[in-house]
Amino acid sequence: MDESTAALALAIGARVRQERLARRWTLDQLADAAGVSRRMLVNVEQGAANPSVGTLLRLSGALGVGLPALVERPERPAVQVTRDGAGAALWTGESGGRGVLVAGTEPPDVVELWDWRLGPGDRHGSEAHAPRTRELVQVLDGAITVEVADQVVRLDTGDAAAFPGDVPHSYANPRDKPARFSLAVFEPGVGARPGARSEATGA
Repeated sequence: MDESTAALALAIGARVRQERLARRWTLDQLADAAGVSRRMLVNVEQGAANPSVGTLLRLSGALGVGLPALVERPERPAVQVTRDGAGAALWTGESGGRGVLVAGTEPPDVVELWDWRLGPGDRHGSEAHAPRTRELVQVLDGAITVEVADQVVRLDTGDAAAFPGDVPHSYANPRDKPARFSLAVFEPGVGARPGARSEATGA
């Protein structure tokens, strides 16, 4: 990991541990609730792992805090500004692509704003998110292919699409030049889904 990635991994690990201890959960309890291995959770909390977006979504969902809460400081001013280049880079592609979380809201209705860049041939596949999750994408430069369940749509510069995020989906750059798009993810009812444990009761 480079220096910035290592610093982000440490910050995420500290936040996951803070949220887990606030609920008085053991490592095994959180690992079970999130559907990740205990070893992976230990590595995340120690900042020794660069977890995938899918792993972070499972952890944030189990904790009921939403993904943005894991990558931002606990102190949240009324106006939260992310300066250019200061977002949390949570995905890196083989051809130079990057998925950067630039802003987000607090639970229960979490909205994430992402800045995505896909190098030529880059593809990011995503597992199904929580029920009723919706995604909005607009291509800012180049062209991408969005695959949602069994439907494939090509989007050129300026095109936009809305689709369910609670089914498997992916974004790909089929062209020989880089592409950039903005992505908004709406995940309603974070922390209120069946099986989510109450911080007060630990149930």
